[in-house]
Amino acid sequence: MSPPRFFSAALLAAGYLWASPTTSVGMLVILISLPSGARIRLVRGAIEAYGGWVTRLLQSRFVLAGGCSAMTLGHVILGQDLECLARSRDHEHVHVAQYRRWGPFFLPAYFAAAIWLWLRGKNPYWDNPFERAAYDREK
Repeated sequence: MSPPRFFSAALLAAGYLWASPTTSVGMLVILISLPSGARIRLVRGAIEAYGGWVTRLLQSRFVLAGGCSAMTLGHVILGQDLECLARSRDHEHVHVAQYRRWGPFFLPAYFAAAIWLWLRGKNPYWDNPFERAAYDREK
């Protein structure tokens, strides 16, 4: 038996609210990027943005040494282009779900795990449990 429709909607709304501090950072990146030609669209309950300054940000070393094809900030997924978004969509939606679960504690937990791994001589990205969960979803 599935939960009542109202209960499901309330849980969904709570998840959006819980992740909203980081989602607002993603929205700020989008607003700053729109004049440079960035495009946005809604896919599976998340806002995807690509092109313009979004692409330049993801290609820069600011985000990750060597850049990255996509990243998630709450319910905002930033991608270099449509192909990168399509290729990484399942992976990034695992992070969206993690933001719903962890809320404003996601980024501190993510970086704490990365630092802990680095101190133990492991790879802070590839061995990170948040990333491993996302990559496991892709398989």
